[in-house]
Amino acid sequence: MKTPGIDGVTWTTNKQKIQAVFRMKRREYKPQPLRRVYIPKKNGKKRPLGIPTIMCRAQQALHKLALEPVAEVLSDKNSYGFRPKRSCADAIEQCFNVFSHKNSARWVLEGDIQACFDKISHEWLLKNIPMDKVILRKWLTCGFVENGQLFPTDEGTPQGGIISPTLLNLTMRGLEAKIKASYKNSGKVNTIIYADDFIVSGETKEILETKIKPIIIEFLKERGLMLSEEKTLITTIDEGFNFLGFNIRKFGDKLLIRPSKGNIKTFLSGIRETINRNKTAKTENLIHILNPKIRGWGNSFRHVCSKETYSKVDSEIYKTLWRWSKRRHPSKGKRWIYDKYFLDPATRRGRLSSRIGQCQKLVEIFCTSTIPIIRHVKIRRDSNPFLPEYNDYFLYRKLKRKIAPYKESFPAF
Repeated sequence: MKTPGIDGVTWTTNKQKIQAVFRMKRREYKPQPLRRVYIPKKNGKKRPLGIPTIMCRAQQALHKLALEPVAEVLSDKNSYGFRPKRSCADAIEQCFNVFSHKNSARWVLEGDIQACFDKISHEWLLKNIPMDKVILRKWLTCGFVENGQLFPTDEGTPQGGIISPTLLNLTMRGLEAKIKASYKNSGKVNTIIYADDFIVSGETKEILETKIKPIIIEFLKERGLMLSEEKTLITTIDEGFNFLGFNIRKFGDKLLIRPSKGNIKTFLSGIRETINRNKTAKTENLIHILNPKIRGWGNSFRHVCSKETYSKVDSEIYKTLWRWSKRRHPSKGKRWIYDKYFLDPATRRGRLSSRIGQCQKLVEIFCTSTIPIIRHVKIRRDSNPFLPEYNDYFLYRKLKRKIAPYKESFPAF
């Protein structure tokens, strides 16, 4: 609630939030235009975001509470993006299930929808989304403000809206069933969806190019969408492909899933930039800045073959920190610098470390190589967190996640 819309209003106190509750009425509600901002993309381009006002976000969150259980029932079984209790790890584990067998499909279609959020048909949304049509129409047509000028929104749903991911999941529902219906007798055609990214496996390249791809194009066209020719590729599993920041490739009959080179490069670039911005910072302050970034990135890949990657990443971070420490003491020798910053007498570890406070508490840079590799157990495809019969199942998964870091041999459910 700290990011304002075009009205500049934020709710930072409990009193403001309570007062806002009594203003949330359907009859008097009129959404204000979105605030347009841009964030950089990996390819150098910029992604447009539409930031609603705080009141609009609260209204969207309220309607999402009612729409999300419906979306959970209607969504495809192997759709994992922006859904409760599902994650990127589930999508990657499904990739392992699809490609890891000896007789698995050898070809894959990597699908990417061009400007997905910005191009969804308003007419299709109003006709097919099971919610208050009056409120939905107001959100879709409220327009956006950029450089003080108001622009209309004739298509798409804002990426900064709270309810937009749920609308996207409902837009993509039915893709898996439509593809499966075309190949009922083939178990090698499988679809895995994560938001606007998806992959489809196939036995041959001809099946994906001449049969599956036209089905996908027709499906998206009904919703005002189209495939990105630049990012939609058909490759063999022996060459490998990137999906959600992971590289999935088969070496003979052995499937390896590892962090993609692009993801590693982006992460290390961010770490180097952070270190360069803190050239004169205290050692303990730099450690406190870096550790959450390193630990978060490392934990996101702890379910796949990442040990070798972890060692390389730790080595690159060490090299950057070594240059950082030498710059601070240009007149000192390497041994003196190493003993001051990297070698703690108590632990004998060559990590960036520092002792703070009167108690001389030791703080060390986090190393990704210390993260244990623990196989992720994929969520059941039919499970629904809004149905009472699955309460015990999700409680078990919650307990398992707490125990798994300390006991790798926890039994599967």
